[in-house]
Amino acid sequence: MMKIIAMCCITWLGFSAPAAADYNRNEAVPVQKVLFGSVTSVRHITEHELIDDRRNGWKVFGGALIGGTIGNQFGSGSGRAINTILGAMIGGSLADGGNTGSRQVAIQLVELMITVEDGSAYMVVQELDPNMVFQAQDSVRMIYLADGSVRIDKQM
Repeated sequence: MMKIIAMCCITWLGFSAPAAADYNRNEAVPVQKVLFGSVTSVRHITEHELIDDRRNGWKVFGGALIGGTIGNQFGSGSGRAINTILGAMIGGSLADGGNTGSRQVAIQLVELMITVEDGSAYMVVQELDPNMVFQAQDSVRMIYLADGSVRIDKQM
């Protein structure tokens, strides 16, 4: 049971590390060890992540600048100052378009329960690879990479 918990924690840490995101199946990487086993269960998971859009501020600034310039052309004295401020507020609001400045991204994951040759069970969560779909009873290999992450590949 402790192996399952430890493996799950290691896998999640490896998943969140930048090196895991750069993993490419067609790239040679150092391997620490390989275990062989079979998949006992598969579960697909979708995680939603909120990402800030840092470009939205420039749009609002540009809209406020243009709106203020247009507003400044009307009126005189304090009326001109009020029109400039209102123009900037309206221009910035129109440029923002009600955007919150962030967007949601869906991350597809697959959770695999694997029993290896010595009878130990491991749970691994990794990014979904549409070219490698897992099913129960698939023969797999657990590849421990030198950066501390673990990947699961089908045995061919």
